[in-house]
Amino acid sequence: MKTLTWIAPALLALTSSLTASLSTAQTAAQNYPQKPIRMIVPFTPGGSTDILARSIGQELSKAWGQSVIIENIAGAGGSIGADKAAKSSADGYTLLMGHIGTLAVNPSLYPKLPYNPVKDFAPVAWVARVPNVLVVNPNVPAKSVQELVALAKSKPGQLSYGSGGNGSAAHLAMEYFKLSTQTFVVHVPYRGGGPVGTALLQAEVDMGMSDMSVFLAHHRAGTMRILAVGSAQRLPYLPDVPTLAEAGITGVETSNWHGLVTAAGVPDAILERLNAAAVASLQDPEVIRTLNEQGIDPVGSGRAELAHLIR
Repeated sequence: MKTLTWIAPALLALTSSLTASLSTAQTAAQNYPQKPIRMIVPFTPGGSTDILARSIGQELSKAWGQSVIIENIAGAGGSIGADKAAKSSADGYTLLMGHIGTLAVNPSLYPKLPYNPVKDFAPVAWVARVPNVLVVNPNVPAKSVQELVALAKSKPGQLSYGSGGNGSAAHLAMEYFKLSTQTFVVHVPYRGGGPVGTALLQAEVDMGMSDMSVFLAHHRAGTMRILAVGSAQRLPYLPDVPTLAEAGITGVETSNWHGLVTAAGVPDAILERLNAAAVASLQDPEVIRTLNEQGIDPVGSGRAELAHLIR
């Protein structure tokens, strides 16, 4: 009886504590956000990851009346910035604009990756798809994929391509292209898609295969030439540019996807508020127009869809 007498108050205290904790969590979720939000972009400014973060961040700020601070933390194929986001407090005030590299490819490339994309992140929303394109600077005489392959074979090791870093999606896409065409082109890694675009403009490298957003405006201005798109079908805003398959490079289909995540352990109520706001931002006609003009296809999905994509 003495044991039972002791257990009853203990259970009551535990129940009260759990109820208070749940009440605090619910209140925090209802009042979220109460301070500025940090959104980490694991690359330098200028690429599609950065463009998406700033577009969505601006809409979140307008919807909630809180600043969304974009922080570019580049390096190691996006792993440095992703790791900082993974190790942030589980309160929903630090977000990561992740993509296919940071959330899916890096675990296969880095044996000592400091984070686990499945265990260390809570998915918020799948935000966009971005097709890759094969592009050359205007000094390269090739006007088609076939001519570029012939040029590369005639000058093994003399041509170069830029990517957003070792292990980046652009790096893997171009290496796959080299394997498929049996060519040898030298890899020059940069710290993001933006610097690759600058390098091509300045003819520091001859070619690249990266996401559309970096090159579309330059292609239209005639300062670069897109020779092929990595998507399965031609793109409506580049109807005259063939797919890699149409250009004779079969089996190579390459595009990027982007997802918004936060640290694992963030309460579901906050995740739902984040998802709803992110999806709403991607349905805004002005945001859609701005992203489409840069070759970015907004998605805006539920949390489960992004979780499945990452796995």
